Amino acid sequence: MTNGGSVVARLRTVSLRRRVTLAAIGVLCVVLIAVLIVVDALFTAESRKDQNAILADRVAIAQQLARNVNVTPENYIKDLNSRGIQAQVVTKAGAVFGAVPEKVDGLSERQVKLTTPNNKLLNGATVTLSADTRVLAAAQIRLRRLLVLVGFAALALTAVVLVGVVRYALSPLDAMTRLARSIASGHRGNRLSPARTDTELGRTAAAFDDMLDALEGAETQARQAEAASKMSEERTRRFVADAAHELRTPIAGVQAIAEATVQAGPEVDPEERERMHLLLVREARRAGRLVDDLLALARIDAGIDVNREPVDLLALARAEVERTRLLAADFDIDVDEASVPVLVLGDPQRLAQVLANLVNNARQAAGSSGRVRLRSGLTPAHQAELVVADNGPGVPAADRDRIFDRLVRLDVSRGQNSGGSGLGLAIARGFVRAHGGELRCVAPPEDEPGAVFQLVLPVVDQPTVPFSTVSPPPYPAG
Repeated sequence: MTNGGSVVARLRTVSLRRRVTLAAIGVLCVVLIAVLIVVDALFTAESRKDQNAILADRVAIAQQLARNVNVTPENYIKDLNSRGIQAQVVTKAGAVFGAVPEKVDGLSERQVKLTTPNNKLLNGATVTLSADTRVLAAAQIRLRRLLVLVGFAALALTAVVLVGVVRYALSPLDAMTRLARSIASGHRGNRLSPARTDTELGRTAAAFDDMLDALEGAETQARQAEAASKMSEERTRRFVADAAHELRTPIAGVQAIAEATVQAGPEVDPEERERMHLLLVREARRAGRLVDDLLALARIDAGIDVNREPVDLLALARAEVERTRLLAADFDIDVDEASVPVLVLGDPQRLAQVLANLVNNARQAAGSSGRVRLRSGLTPAHQAELVVADNGPGVPAADRDRIFDRLVRLDVSRGQNSGGSGLGLAIARGFVRAHGGELRCVAPPEDEPGAVFQLVLPVVDQPTVPFSTVSPPPYPAG
């Protein structure tokens, strides 16, 4: 039978009980035949040994009787003959006394020449002693018949007993069959649970249980994968819808301004035309930033390659403070005095982009009169950390992880009026995780307002270098 082009061998399903029973009876037949042959051979050998012993004994008696001076050949023959033994004497003169059977199969004989000077009649005579083995052959035939009858009776009794014994011995297989059928009917939690696993049936039952566990695990994983796939598909669908909605606003603005500019014609006031051009540029940049953010998320999902080189987090923080002061000279932002230089291996451009995103969010949340502090150092677990804290309204505990989802804004601290797309924190966390670190929003110290973002990265196991040896790159344009 073929299945998908491959040959599938059919499993032979001969009755195991019948196979075991016939095999046991076959083995017993061979053993009984071997026993019969061995017993017959031993009986024959022992019988012939006994015959030879009797003949040797009769020879000794014949020599002893021949020494008697008065014994006559007739009496001599009479004394030697016994059951199964016949004697014949041929004197030196040629006279024959007694008779022996003709030489046929089944006869054993022994001859001896007598030397009896005292007995002139027997001196020089030849005595022939013959043992008739036909009685022994008849006994041997009866023994063989008895062995055959006993063998057949033993085989019949064994066959009857084997049926029950094999049924009992194979009862665990019936239990496996019942369990398999119960599983097929929907009862997946049953197991054989063998008491011993060092036997053939024990190993089979244990393998059966392992197979069921693996199947259930595979089904569970399949269900989880299906659920995850559906969830991922739903999240993707929702993200695409949200991204389309986000893009629709700036694109609609660009379209409206472009149409207004075209309809205004050449007679429009130059100042009004300049204002329309500025609005057009602003909306186009807004759409461009959103597209850039979507491309960055796509790169993160596909797995970005990080260029790794030593970066001092303290130097990175100071460079970000200088950049922010250039954008907002009056804003209160500084590096905490407790900060220490900490080296990490990472991409300076990406880390600068992450830090700029955190500082921009903190500055917008704190407002023009707010405060932002940056601190670099080591965690108790000997990891490098960079903390960005502001004194704005803060982030509710229930939303501290949700704000890293895509296209999520918090009304309290982040508004759409700021121009943010809701993708900055998701991109920042993706870049940090690509470095083998983590970005999270943690609870602020007690009795202090604001939000605290903690960037954690693996520290370089070597002495930190002075700040002057590290030149953090500027935050990339756009």
